[in-house]
Amino acid sequence: MNLETIRIFCDLVEMQNFSRTADKHGISQSAVSQQIAQLELIHKCQLINRKKRPPSLTPSGEIFFLAGKEILDRYDRMVSDLANQSKSPTRINLAAIFSIGMHTLQPFVKKFMAKYPNVYLHIEYCDAAAIYDRLQKGDIDFGMVAVPRKMRNIDVFPFEDEPLVLVCGPGHSLASRTQIDIHELQGIEFIAFDKGVPTRTLIDSILGQYGVTVRIALEFDNIETIKRAVEISSTAVSILPEPAIQTERTANSLRAMSFVNDRFIRPTAVLVRKDKRHSQAGRYLLELLQRQKSIEER
Repeated sequence: MNLETIRIFCDLVEMQNFSRTADKHGISQSAVSQQIAQLELIHKCQLINRKKRPPSLTPSGEIFFLAGKEILDRYDRMVSDLANQSKSPTRINLAAIFSIGMHTLQPFVKKFMAKYPNVYLHIEYCDAAAIYDRLQKGDIDFGMVAVPRKMRNIDVFPFEDEPLVLVCGPGHSLASRTQIDIHELQGIEFIAFDKGVPTRTLIDSILGQYGVTVRIALEFDNIETIKRAVEISSTAVSILPEPAIQTERTANSLRAMSFVNDRFIRPTAVLVRKDKRHSQAGRYLLELLQRQKSIEER
């Protein structure tokens, strides 16, 4: 038995036609029949029910088909990986929203580069809308966004659930607090993400759930500008993902409070096109990023 015989069998199952299978492989119909008969002889069982039209699988045939597809897929991936090694260095294109790319992603980049030092991992920062668009066009291999949305041709792999905290500057009246009730934010001066930014939609939804209305003082499209505005304000606050403010907390330029009402989180995810075939390095990167979610759930 060889791989070509397995491939002929699997093609026959999927095409359900001896003639088309023969044409695909450039052989006669009788040669296809002989190949199937040879498999049945080797394994001492009937794989195809020839009395039915189109031909159907027997229970043994189902087992052989599933195993055969897995063997062929692993072989094809091996051939692809070997071919890629002989070409120019692999390049992986990843686009992330700024807060993930700058704050959450960096430890994973270090682990990846330690494993694949010769792979060029190109990372760029985009807004979420651009990431979805570029992913669908095939311009990037991976996208990383917050509050992911489902799309028909994109797989969504959960990454991190980032706790949301209330932040204020050191001169704010709330600066000495470590916890806060969300109802205390009623009517407070608030620095927000621009409307249409997924994180803004999430925060508005949380505030609305508790019947809280804030006074929007400023709106920005990125987290870094929001942090700078909150730092210098003695009256305004914001709600931000905790991983994105670690540097400022260490420097004591921002204070953070958790909410007593619930553990509010901002979900983040890795996006991949469903039809995208990745190199060995690309598959490792995806597994590495998915591993973080598995660790969180333990």
